[in-house]
Amino acid sequence: MSQFVQEFSKDAIVGEPEVVEDRLSVREVAAHPAWLRLQDAVTALQTLQVQDGSVPEPADHAAATEHVATIVPAIAELAPHFPHDAAFLEAVQHDFARWRDEGFGVPDFLDSLSAFQPQQHRVDGLGHLVVFPMVTQNGSSSRFVEAVLVEVIWPEFIAELEAGDYGNALFVALRFVDFTPGYDTNSAVLFPETVAMRELPTFTWGAIFQDREAARYRRVVRAAAEITKLDLPDDARAMLDDQELTEQVFVMWDIIHDRSHMRGDLPFDPFMIKQRMPFFLYSLEELRCDLTAFRESVRLERTLSALPDASLQDAQRAIRDHARLVQYAVVFDRIFRFAITGSRVRNYDGLGGQLLFAWMHQHDVLHWTDTQLTIDWEAVPDVIIALSDEINELYRRSIDRPKAAHWLAAYEMLTRTLTPHPASAWARGLPTETLAGPPKGYTDAVMDDEFPLSMFYEALNKKMAPVIASTAGITGTTSVAA
Repeated sequence: MSQFVQEFSKDAIVGEPEVVEDRLSVREVAAHPAWLRLQDAVTALQTLQVQDGSVPEPADHAAATEHVATIVPAIAELAPHFPHDAAFLEAVQHDFARWRDEGFGVPDFLDSLSAFQPQQHRVDGLGHLVVFPMVTQNGSSSRFVEAVLVEVIWPEFIAELEAGDYGNALFVALRFVDFTPGYDTNSAVLFPETVAMRELPTFTWGAIFQDREAARYRRVVRAAAEITKLDLPDDARAMLDDQELTEQVFVMWDIIHDRSHMRGDLPFDPFMIKQRMPFFLYSLEELRCDLTAFRESVRLERTLSALPDASLQDAQRAIRDHARLVQYAVVFDRIFRFAITGSRVRNYDGLGGQLLFAWMHQHDVLHWTDTQLTIDWEAVPDVIIALSDEINELYRRSIDRPKAAHWLAAYEMLTRTLTPHPASAWARGLPTETLAGPPKGYTDAVMDDEFPLSMFYEALNKKMAPVIASTAGITGTTSVAA
């Protein structure tokens, strides 16, 4: 247990009894009149903002001022319930006042963002009140003011993992408690780079809502297993009946995935966030990190299972047991949800799901026979690790390749498993003028749907589309019945 956890626990017990007694949990704050006023004012303010977050119409400034006059005192009233965020909640009040005083131009909340440091407070069940003008990834592309109440997910075995071989000081695992409309969507992340600010600081944290990921997984996999007549293993089925267990599985998956970016034998910048490149390169990077989480979970399960159970500590048993479940989660989320979620326009997560399914099918651990899906779970780990090895070798060799040659090698690797569109210029072979030209020509030649859905997925998508659509806005407290 970290020094902070010890100190927080101590402070939560020792002190003025009336102060402890008056401090509400974040779930109790969700029913507090100040939160309800804050939520209503933020939602109303959004109707006055334009995409860059400003309120450009002078005629709307009086109403915006009234909303800020509600938001700021509400934050001040709620702040005592979040003493660990005192500096942030003080700074965000100043940022709102300055935005108002400067005429509601493009908002700048750098000062309050710099004061918000949730990675310093990874304590299971600890709450945060977060208020920023921001986009919500996979939600709203407008930089509106949003307010969200969240709860940290940090069980003991995750603390043990993070303190050992899987250190990730920036990673924060969260659960939704309540939110404004930007999060009544598919967004499952809270990233500092989405906040409106005058300049980019060094980012020190990134948060993922594992309760939304878990609830979405449970609903989608339950439906997909029924549609495909897949007989789930008992422990995989147990996940579908246990929201808290599935949340913890996703925390373990995500913490290993997140730390895998920029680790290993990689190109100089494998993710190439600020570069324009063929979307299938993003597919391979995200899949590489997921398969790293998979293979590490296999290693942890095998290593800990080889030891006498009596010799293991409780956290080690939890790591062993959750490691097996991470393997199910990676496979099922990738092949059942990722592959058919979103549009077919440069859908890099979709392509990664397609690749995993086809690889498993072509290596005889996944079968679609007599309209029933079956999976050979004993053979699955080594087959998926082999795909991870293929991607890792592609990356290792790319260190010595020019960028364009790496792109071509990546495409060739994909086409050994997936069939490209019949009209693909890449599949036919790019013309000499494109090959000799700048990278833009390569990227422009990629079709929006370079690797169309297989016949299996075309059929599955027709039945699964309503289920996947129904998961927008889902949380851990939402019913997961399909």
